[in-house]
Amino acid sequence: MRVEKIKQSWLKLDLSERLSKSKFRMRFQLTDADRRYISDKGMDTIREHAAEIVRKRLAPAEPANDGEQTPMRGAPKGHPVFLARHATATCCRGCLEKWHGIEKERALSDDEQRYVVDIIMRWISRQIDN
Repeated sequence: MRVEKIKQSWLKLDLSERLSKSKFRMRFQLTDADRRYISDKGMDTIREHAAEIVRKRLAPAEPANDGEQTPMRGAPKGHPVFLARHATATCCRGCLEKWHGIEKERALSDDEQRYVVDIIMRWISRQIDN
């Protein structure tokens, strides 16, 4: 019961604040190649890519290779969304449960998928603005 109370209080903190306390999450930054890719494609296309990646790689109840299928590199050999997923703890179902309180072993709802895409896009936008 005590662990659940700690988890609930942790989740009440602002996500940005929680992520900023993680050295692992904070090390992810867009590269110049990522910025060029985003500029060339446009934010609407990047959002479409993020939605597709989330739908295929995160939304199923038991994603294939969960926790091992999100590359840690962006453009040109990867995608900026992959970096954003690590930076925002949306890279696997375990991180989604730990950091966002979305339980594993069930498919994500459409609203939950939109939530994840919004978090990813917010991180990308902040990176672009800095």
